[in-house]
Amino acid sequence: MRYFFVDRIEELRKGGYAIGTKCVSLSDDCFEHHYPTQPVYPGSMIIESMAQLGGALLELTLRDTLDRCPRCVMSSVKAKFRRFARPGDRLSMRAEIRSLHEDSALVSVAVTSDDNRMCDAEIIYVMVEVDDPVLEKSIEQYLAVLTRDTRIVE
Repeated sequence: MRYFFVDRIEELRKGGYAIGTKCVSLSDDCFEHHYPTQPVYPGSMIIESMAQLGGALLELTLRDTLDRCPRCVMSSVKAKFRRFARPGDRLSMRAEIRSLHEDSALVSVAVTSDDNRMCDAEIIYVMVEVDDPVLEKSIEQYLAVLTRDTRIVE
């Protein structure tokens, strides 16, 4: 992964849900052109944040149940935006597994900021087997950073 759009996972219930945070900063590269005098965080980046949180939830869940953990890749998304995200906003995301199959999964994600609903999405993931030790190590390191202070709910 080149860009990381989830700053941390606050709470995790494997097989259930994950609560994550994305802090929007004026120093984010996207604001140079989107829009200089009225900065708005692009919706595509919010969708990617939601997809990364849902993918992390799935991968953290699957690695406890399978011999080998497949990569969870976003296949399609259906989203509804209700308000703009701006610099200084702290986006709180809640991803919930709705269905999980051998080759796909459905995750719903809700994003709020200051208790105001910002976006809701349903994301379909496909499971892809990747035999790449470098990628495996990179994903392990990323998930370790995301979950370093995570509250695990049983």
